[in-house]
Amino acid sequence: MSAASEPERVDLVVTGGDVLTMNARREVLAGGAVALGGGRVVELGSSAELLARHPTAETLDARGCIVAPGLVNTHQHLTGDPLVQGCIPDTIDTDTSIYGWAVPIHAAHEPVDDEIAAALEALRCLRAGTTTIVEAGTVAHPDRVAVGIDSVGARATLGQWGWDVEGVPFGGTVDEVLDRQRELVGRHPAGRRVEGWVTLVGHSMASDELLVGASGLARELGVGMTMHLSPTSSDPDDYLERTGRRPVEHLAELGVLGPHLLLAHAVWLDDREVELVLEHDVAIAYCPWAYLRLGQGVTVAGRHAEIVEAGGRIGLGCDAANAADHHDIRRTAALAAGLARDMRLRPDRFGAHDAFALATIGGAAAMGAADRIGSLEPGKQADLVVFEPDGLEHRPEGDPVLALVWGTTRARDVVVAGEVVVRGGRSTMVDEEALVAEAVERRRHLLARAGITPRSAWPVIEAG
Repeated sequence: MSAASEPERVDLVVTGGDVLTMNARREVLAGGAVALGGGRVVELGSSAELLARHPTAETLDARGCIVAPGLVNTHQHLTGDPLVQGCIPDTIDTDTSIYGWAVPIHAAHEPVDDEIAAALEALRCLRAGTTTIVEAGTVAHPDRVAVGIDSVGARATLGQWGWDVEGVPFGGTVDEVLDRQRELVGRHPAGRRVEGWVTLVGHSMASDELLVGASGLARELGVGMTMHLSPTSSDPDDYLERTGRRPVEHLAELGVLGPHLLLAHAVWLDDREVELVLEHDVAIAYCPWAYLRLGQGVTVAGRHAEIVEAGGRIGLGCDAANAADHHDIRRTAALAAGLARDMRLRPDRFGAHDAFALATIGGAAAMGAADRIGSLEPGKQADLVVFEPDGLEHRPEGDPVLALVWGTTRARDVVVAGEVVVRGGRSTMVDEEALVAEAVERRRHLLARAGITPRSAWPVIEAG
């Protein structure tokens, strides 16, 4: 099909699968093969050709399976929630969830908690086919988060939350917050599996001076910047009261908007804000399961499909373990397509192919990395997933994208930077049982330190 201009070493050939390249032409290579070497895609072609050309390479048999680029999760919390998944009730309002649960849990985190939580959550993502994660921001121990991510073999951006408001832990002056951000990016520079980003909480947790400074720092360092904004109507209400402008309008006035910025959520946007997002090429991480789980109004206010169709940059995210409660970007893609079709009563628009693009090359574009990840093309990072039919189903003979988005395939094998990090649905990097056991033990101590006792909504009877 296509080959690199210069011969390269090939370490692994994935053979026999239907290869979704996600290149500009969206070509599907039926029964094809992908050759990987030096951590990058070397070439694509027929299995016979590539095996003959690289007889000493290791092979990964993908016959009867679908081979796709590694999926991209543009907004995932790796600390705080993962150790207490399933504990936070789903019948409380957002403020209670944040201040009654999330804040005490974050405050009680010890360094090892951040590391174990990050490893556990990143592994969950990998086992669902996600190879790249935009980490939504940790509070106290980002370097331990990096260790956790790296231990399971995931690719991720990393950020340490900063704020300059009073009365919250880990706050600081503008200079202190920006110094922490600069130092983190310096410790985790671009080009590594885990890269530092400028990361703010967002909402109303930053002064104008900090917003401007963070945006300038991201531009100066050539890295991305991410922050939360307008998942509910509370951000627009707050900004209007404080500034007389809606949030995106205010950021535009400050000069913060630009292609370096990835806004998490951006559900409650009005017409002018949508125009500004498109005008400044701002990216958005869309996490529809979280908005439904938390009752935040995506079916009332969400305009993400409209932004995609207007040429905007949208990626998909799974958010926190007690928000979306899962880690599967393909489930998120299916929901994104379903909401777009149902909310507009247009089943002829925004189908599985549009949604799967957001999970791959669109997510890569949203984080400014479409030149490196998101598709299977020579020279790009060797991140791919082998999906196989789940259970007793036969492999669909029709469109593989329909099978991936609407069907029940599972991620059998996952490759990151040319390394097989999940094989047969199991991690090759860590002892999964030991990791889970340690997470259970850390969870018990974490809840005790936070002074929280989870309770079931229904009576629980010890049955022996």
